Amino acid sequence: MTSDAKPFIVIVEDENPLAQVVSTHLENAGMQTQICNRASHAFRFLQRNFANLVLLDLNLPDQSGFALLEELQKAGIEVPIIFVTGNTHELSKIKGLEMGADDYITKPFSYAELVARIRAVLRRTETQRDTHVTRNARLSDSPFEFYGATIEPRRLEVKFPDSAIETIGRKELGILAFLTTSPGTVVTRKALIHAVWGQHADVKSRSLDQYIVKIRDLFKKHGIELDGFRTVHGVGYIYEPRSN
Repeated sequence: MTSDAKPFIVIVEDENPLAQVVSTHLENAGMQTQICNRASHAFRFLQRNFANLVLLDLNLPDQSGFALLEELQKAGIEVPIIFVTGNTHELSKIKGLEMGADDYITKPFSYAELVARIRAVLRRTETQRDTHVTRNARLSDSPFEFYGATIEPRRLEVKFPDSAIETIGRKELGILAFLTTSPGTVVTRKALIHAVWGQHADVKSRSLDQYIVKIRDLFKKHGIELDGFRTVHGVGYIYEPRSN
């Protein structure tokens, strides 16, 4: 994250007055925020939008914060989590951290402490993401398949069924990786740009289209028509995996 970029924080809190106060303090500290009052709202939002960090209340009306964290992990949505709750039991704190949360803060808390904890987690996670080639793809990611071709993040290569191997660009890798996490779902242009380039990137739809064309041309060169990867005019794209 560059020094002038404002981190984007999702606040998952059902007590709206508290959520609004937290939002105000974070924005005064140079951050951007989005409030979600339900776990389901937060999950849908994070499926389609990049966030630098989530402040997650443990007790929500529709499900627990623990359950939401599990859903995010199963969906492959990697985002730093700080649990924010009135539960002071040590076992709950341990459970949250063992599940993969990055920190845990109990109510009542000072807003100066909250801001400091957020910044500490952001610094740690930014260092951990040194292997990221885009916001959503890392050199350490496992190979994955896209229409019969094997994508190898470690080498930034694509191996086609005809045994040819082609080098792929970082952004193309990020686009393919994001599409494979959202099969059968319409993905907006904005969501795709945020996932690959980041929340604060100044990327136009025309630039995204050029990368999509490069991907189509590369596969066509090796006899693969991406018929199931379609443009949804005025919205974005949809990826339908090839049925076995």
